[in-house]
Amino acid sequence: MIWGIFKRDMCHATRNVIAVIVSMGLVVVPALYAWFNIAASWDPYGNTKALKVAVANNDKGYKSDLIPVRVNVGETIISTLHANDQLDWQFVKSDKAIDGVKSGEYYAAIVIPKGFSADMMTLFSPDIKHAQLKYYLNEKINPIAPHITDQGATTVVNTIDKTFAKTIAQIGLDLTSSILHYSQSPQMAEYMRNLNGNLTAMADTLSGASQQVTSYSQLLGSANDIVDSTGKLLASATKAGKQAQNALKQGKSGATSFTSAGANVTSSVNTALDQVSGAFDQVAAKVNKAFDAIGKDSDTAASQLTTLSEQVSSSESLYDTYITSLNHMHESVEQLPDSDSAKQALLEAIDREITLLEAAKGDSQKLAQQLKDASTQVTQDTAAAERSRKEILNRITSAKQSISNVRDDYATNVKPKIDALASTVSTLISQTDSMITQLSGTADDLDDVTGDVGTNVTSIRSALGAIAKKLDSSAATVKELITKLETGGNAGDGNSDGGDGDNDASSSDSGESDELRALATANASTLSTLISAPVALHRVSVYPIANYGSAMAPFYTILSIWVGAIILCAMLKVTISDREKAHALGLGDTLPRVAGPSGPGNASRWGLRLDHEYFGRYAIFALLALLQGTLVCLGDMYFLGVQANHALQFLAVGWLAALVFSNIVYTLTVSFGDIGKAVAVVLLVMQVAGSGGTFPIETLPKFFQMLYPFLPFPHAIDAMHAAMAGSYGNEYLLDMVYLALFLIPSLLLGLVLRKPVIRLNNWVSRNLESTKVM
Repeated sequence: MIWGIFKRDMCHATRNVIAVIVSMGLVVVPALYAWFNIAASWDPYGNTKALKVAVANNDKGYKSDLIPVRVNVGETIISTLHANDQLDWQFVKSDKAIDGVKSGEYYAAIVIPKGFSADMMTLFSPDIKHAQLKYYLNEKINPIAPHITDQGATTVVNTIDKTFAKTIAQIGLDLTSSILHYSQSPQMAEYMRNLNGNLTAMADTLSGASQQVTSYSQLLGSANDIVDSTGKLLASATKAGKQAQNALKQGKSGATSFTSAGANVTSSVNTALDQVSGAFDQVAAKVNKAFDAIGKDSDTAASQLTTLSEQVSSSESLYDTYITSLNHMHESVEQLPDSDSAKQALLEAIDREITLLEAAKGDSQKLAQQLKDASTQVTQDTAAAERSRKEILNRITSAKQSISNVRDDYATNVKPKIDALASTVSTLISQTDSMITQLSGTADDLDDVTGDVGTNVTSIRSALGAIAKKLDSSAATVKELITKLETGGNAGDGNSDGGDGDNDASSSDSGESDELRALATANASTLSTLISAPVALHRVSVYPIANYGSAMAPFYTILSIWVGAIILCAMLKVTISDREKAHALGLGDTLPRVAGPSGPGNASRWGLRLDHEYFGRYAIFALLALLQGTLVCLGDMYFLGVQANHALQFLAVGWLAALVFSNIVYTLTVSFGDIGKAVAVVLLVMQVAGSGGTFPIETLPKFFQMLYPFLPFPHAIDAMHAAMAGSYGNEYLLDMVYLALFLIPSLLLGLVLRKPVIRLNNWVSRNLESTKVM
């Protein structure tokens, strides 16, 4: 009976093209439903770069005495986000960012406030502030987008935290490394040697000072004897001061005389030199007169020239007198003390004046000789006499120039220095006179003071003793510092020399130095990264899934199979007409009248039982459902590329789910008619929410957690997951068994429990049809 019903249903389903197309559509539509959903969710988080998130930087930066470099964390964030493609970052002004979130142009916006860097740098101050980013979010646009943008904002915050911690750590490590390297450099070694030398010299100086203070204290012990003789000494000093005053008065008189004499010498020198210069003018006139008379009276001219030669020769004594005076002055100046700054300059000026006078004297001697020679030539050769005339006149001019040079040099160099020397001597005598007067007064005062000195000597010696002890203590401290520096240097070099008592300390210092050296010589970037993120998350995938689409494939595949079962019951008839029953029984086109009204079980008296009708019509439902499951599973694996480590097991889950789901929906429809179809849709909605296919069941309300084990979806999805990624123990088989167990209540309802409600169902159907609407 079952086979006969199935054969006739297959003939009817393939009788014409429309029936075949509809049958194919019934198989394809559920697959399309699954494929579209799986493809749409294949990699949703891989396309988040299309989500626009605005970023506005108002950070003004920060600079302090602690960190003299300008810090602007906002600029660092912007630079980092330029290289980040997690979201579609839009770098705009803050006003546009906020307005864009409100208008829906941006899904979210991050605004970096003005004092962001300053707040972050409060880490180094007692008043620590949390640096805050302003995050604007439009939650109206899309329910999932806020969670994605939240993740992006969290990524920005984490990046800032790690970058800030890494930067601070790297600066510290770089500084430590630089200090260690510098401490091991030749320059540092030289500085340490210089420091040790300076400290040693300081210790020696302190020790010497202590000894000197002790000596001063001992010296003061004999101060009483010195005080006793001080009075006598002061009396003698007072008497000597008075004698010195008398001597100074005489010296002052002599200085006045020296000044007057200097003025007289200057006047005499000027007068003599003026006379000599005037005499040369007279000689020149007489020479011209004598040579003019050569043609008229040569003898008279010769006699005049001879007389002029004798006159010039007689003037040499004047030069000798002046030179002698200068030599006497030279000897007087040499007796001045060497500390006198004017002494050497005056000696040089006098020597230069003597040299100029010697030159002028030589010119006069040469002039006298030329005049004498000219007197002889006048009578012999007129032409030669004319040449002599020119030479004599030139010599006279030269002699006058020499005299002028002597006079000018005397006025410029010698006279000012003589006057300055006289003034200095006068001032010195006046100051000395005043000093002696003060000394006399001081001696009188000291005579009163010496009486109290002896009383204070004891207290002074006590203070000096305390000072000596302090100096000795300071010297010991400096020597101890030198020893520690030398020990530290040896430990840094890895040396182990020294006494047994110092080995432990040296070893400890060496170990600490080695640890510091190992830390500083390591990669600063690696260490700073470790400090900024000390815990790294190493993901170990257990039963890895290739992508998000594969992870969602079981849910959408099982869901499409249930949808396919509902479509079958909506498009195909679940009840068998009396005509089909008659053909199955071989009774022609109609049942006998005694069969009663059309309905389930009305042909049971002729052998067509209720279970025959149930399985006979369900056979085509099962076939189409298996085709639906096969197509959707094969499309998942070979069209979309869904991961399936065990392809046959994956197909087996699809087949079993198709049979179970189609049987449940078919049974509900057969038992309750259109109401059964509505129940199937309600079950679909409940399983979409409570199957755990999207969110973990633990996150769902308590009602769904209680309902979860009694729904077929969770077991089918778990079995498909096991077929895709692998099974833990008998997990796959158990889920397949649990899924198959849902056939038991379904068959029980369709074959047994259905009988009492057949009449009720028929009555409901007649009333719905009577409305002419349902």
